[in-house]
Amino acid sequence: MTFNNPKKEKGFSLLEVLITVFILSIGLLGLAGLQTTSLKNNHSAQHRTSAIILSYDIVDRMRLNKNVSYSLALGDNPAGGSLKDQDLVDWTTDLANSLPSGDGSVVIVGDIVTVTVQWDDSRATEGSSTQSFSMSTQL
Repeated sequence: MTFNNPKKEKGFSLLEVLITVFILSIGLLGLAGLQTTSLKNNHSAQHRTSAIILSYDIVDRMRLNKNVSYSLALGDNPAGGSLKDQDLVDWTTDLANSLPSGDGSVVIVGDIVTVTVQWDDSRATEGSSTQSFSMSTQL
């Protein structure tokens, strides 16, 4: 009967090192994928937050100037002049600067105002995807 000498079995074999490196690389690739997904979701959340802030912005402007109608359809380009027109110009400019392909509409029915903001969220969805945020409030 032969016994192995324990002094000869020190260290790792090349095969064990290769298996360890392979498993570690799979784990690191998984972490890189999670990081990429996290960045996309963070970017999408930032756009949604901007849309919400801009929606509340135009509603606040309307509350300060209650005597005029702020109706605006999607794709309209208001001309400056009165305070209302300047508010709408500023708002649509902020939409275009804050959101990719940002656009918005304001619909007033009685004392209920519905504000809709649309933007292109294709970076997060890896394709053409128009997202929208809509809110209704009473003035």
